[in-house]
Amino acid sequence: MSPLQRYSIAYLTIARKEILRFSRIWVQTIVPPVIMVALYFIIFGNLIGARIGRMDGMAYIDFIMPGLIMMAVITNSYSNVVSSFFSAKFSHHIEEMLVSPIPNLVILLGFLTGGIARGLSVGLAVTLASLFFTSFRVDNPIMVVGVAFLTALLFSLAGLINGIFAKSFDDVSIVPTFVLTPLIYLGGIFYSIQLLPPFWQNISLGNPILYMINSFRYGFLGVTDIDITTALIIIMIFTIALFSIALSLLNRGIGIRQ
Repeated sequence: MSPLQRYSIAYLTIARKEILRFSRIWVQTIVPPVIMVALYFIIFGNLIGARIGRMDGMAYIDFIMPGLIMMAVITNSYSNVVSSFFSAKFSHHIEEMLVSPIPNLVILLGFLTGGIARGLSVGLAVTLASLFFTSFRVDNPIMVVGVAFLTALLFSLAGLINGIFAKSFDDVSIVPTFVLTPLIYLGGIFYSIQLLPPFWQNISLGNPILYMINSFRYGFLGVTDIDITTALIIIMIFTIALFSIALSLLNRGIGIRQ
C-alpha cells in the first residue's frame, strides 16, 4: 500500500468519525440552531422588523436573513471542532493519532472536515427554514457557497486552536462566550454599519466577521456595506493564517504532548 493510499484511508476514517459524531445526534446538533434562528425570524423579523421598516431598500426580515444563516454556520463549525478535539485530548485517544504514521496535516484535515460538514449542514437547514418566513433570492450562488465554505473552514480552524490550548471544559466555552458571540452580534447581522457614526464605522471595520456577513449578504441580495474584493482578501488572509498556526501547533505538540 502506497503512502498516499494510507493517508487517504486515515483521512477518510477521521472525517467519517467526525461527521458521524454530530449526524448521529442530529436532534441535538442540527435542530436546536434551526429553532433558535426561527425565533430570531419571528421576533426580530416579523415583530420588531415591521416597526423598523426597510433596510438598504429591502424588507428588514430579508436583510437579516443572510446574517442569521452565517451566524449558524460560524457557531456550529466552531463548536464542533473545539468540542471534538478537546474530547480527544481529554480521553487521550489523540495520542493514538499522533504516534501513528499519519502526518499531522491529515489529522488536521480530518477534524476540519467534520467542522465544515456540520457548519454547512446547519446553514442549509437554516436556509430551508427561512423559506417559511421570507422568499429570498440568490443573486450570486457561487459567492454564497464560496463564502459559506471559507467561513466554516475559518472557524473550524479557530475551534481547533481553542481545543489545542484548552485545559478544561471551561476553557472550551470562554472564547465562544466572551469573544465569538460579541463579534457575531456586532458584525452587522441586524443593522447596516452605514447607520453608525463614522467613528463606530471605523471600529466595526476591525471585526473580521463583518466581512463574512457582508460578503454572504452580497451573494444573496446583491447589497453590501463594504468592498467585496477587500472582504474576500481579508477572509482568505485569516484562513491561511489560522491554518498555518493550527498546523504549526500540531507539529510542535503544543497543549498535547506535555
